[in-house]
Amino acid sequence: MHTKAAVILLFMSLILSATSVSGQDLAFSQFYANPVYLNPALAGNKICPRVSFGYRNQFPLLNGHYVSYTAGADMYVEALSGGLAVLAATDMTGPLASFSGSAVYSYHLKITEKLSMNAALQAGYFQYRLNWQSLIFEDMINPGTGEIITGGETPPDRLNVGDVDFSTGMVLGYNERLYLGAAFHHITMPDLAFYQGNTNRLDMRITVHAGALFDLEEGIRGSENEKLSFSPNIVYMQQGKFHQLNGGMYVNFYPFVSGLWLRHNFENPDALIVSLGFQQPQYKIGYSFDFTLAQLGIAAGGAHEVSLVWFLPCPKKEFKYRAIKCPSF
Repeated sequence: MHTKAAVILLFMSLILSATSVSGQDLAFSQFYANPVYLNPALAGNKICPRVSFGYRNQFPLLNGHYVSYTAGADMYVEALSGGLAVLAATDMTGPLASFSGSAVYSYHLKITEKLSMNAALQAGYFQYRLNWQSLIFEDMINPGTGEIITGGETPPDRLNVGDVDFSTGMVLGYNERLYLGAAFHHITMPDLAFYQGNTNRLDMRITVHAGALFDLEEGIRGSENEKLSFSPNIVYMQQGKFHQLNGGMYVNFYPFVSGLWLRHNFENPDALIVSLGFQQPQYKIGYSFDFTLAQLGIAAGGAHEVSLVWFLPCPKKEFKYRAIKCPSF
């Protein structure tokens, strides 16, 4: 066990000392539970104020598993003709952790009676934090006993690095039922190098997503949530050499929502995602599990993800706006 940990952490240390390193953003399976993380243009798309939280635990049966959190709030502001949002995300992955915080403005434009467009700008700060004391290198392990001894490695110049970060996105909606969006995160590719004189640019993340909502039956009281409906969706993501295609469907049968997705990482099928949600007018709770299909297998524990969304009272509406509607999970 000590030897395996040492190899993994040694590899991490070599990466940190490289001249150029490509990072990768946090990945979540419930894309629309925190829609602003997927695409900043979705800020305010529900009109009423919305507060969301997300938790993800990936590969829980492995040492050094990935634990990620998101929190966000957004609403439509009539005086600004668009949506405002704040968003924070962090992960705790062994010795290396990340944090990002940002604010979003999304301009909402009604092009025709049926066609709407949102365009957004996101500005914030991205940070990496390194816990050097938790790293174990090869020369710190006694080959005979596996005992950890003091090593002579020199820590990097900085253990906390950060940079300003900008993103943008756009969404088109047709008849409140069809939607197509694209987002470009880290368009300035912030430099997050731990060693002075080196460069560690965070690759731009490109996201393209599309979907539709089809109503099969009206709810008893005509509520939007109570409609029996299904929603096919597709989400493509690219960051550096990483390419991922997600395809699936949600089915809404009030008060429950179910979903089934396939995540494909181009090089190999990655995971089958099963989700189930419970919804009420004031809140929604979602749970999903990733059944790992890659070589790592289900022995790593897959991934558990939980989301919670609160809908706050909506301000008095004295205007008509055709919202771009997306699924909730």
